[in-house]
Amino acid sequence: MTLRSFIGMHINEYGYEKWILVISLILLSLFFITKYLPMKTKHEKRSGGVLVAFIVALFTEMYGFPLTIYLLSSFFGIKIPFTHESGHLLGDLLTYLGIGNGWLIVMLISTFLIIVGLGWIISGWREVYHSKGKLVTTGIYTKMRHPQYGGIFLITTAFLIQWPTIITVIMWPFLFGMYYGLAKKEEVALEKRFKREYLKYKNKIPMFFPKLNIKKSIGIKK
Repeated sequence: MTLRSFIGMHINEYGYEKWILVISLILLSLFFITKYLPMKTKHEKRSGGVLVAFIVALFTEMYGFPLTIYLLSSFFGIKIPFTHESGHLLGDLLTYLGIGNGWLIVMLISTFLIIVGLGWIISGWREVYHSKGKLVTTGIYTKMRHPQYGGIFLITTAFLIQWPTIITVIMWPFLFGMYYGLAKKEEVALEKRFKREYLKYKNKIPMFFPKLNIKKSIGIKK
């Protein structure tokens, strides 16, 4: 058997009902969430619960039961093969529209966003862990006030690009709203605790994403 035929055989095989893989990915995600994201207060647990539900829905469709593909096939007559590669719906759309290799484009963009998002979450956790209760304004916190939540937004957006499903697309605005509300509640508490020190920091640093200095990036001096 040649390498080409081996790859083709696995690309065209049925890509679902891999429940051991589904459970493994969910457990790995739960470990990461409980270790690197705050889950102590009532509001943190609620937001974390929505994130966990998003992850469960995502991996259940990615490797378990392709509900979105079934619905698209049943109600809209769109014929989508039940292979893992065909589950990258946005990639299929890009390829259909003639915009290069859609699968490759989707995977490159989503993988980049996931790596950056994971880096933000871990860096934010590290700074808070070593802060000993003091106001954190160093490291990644010099770029954004809530790097962990910004990381969540990047990662979940990446998965919507990589593997969009009806359930996760519906859930994402709620996920964003929960963590936005959580961030606002945290800032109220920080303002009460650190007063002018935090207000000065808040007025200077963006909330979830770093500022893009276009002039500096292309070498334009003031």
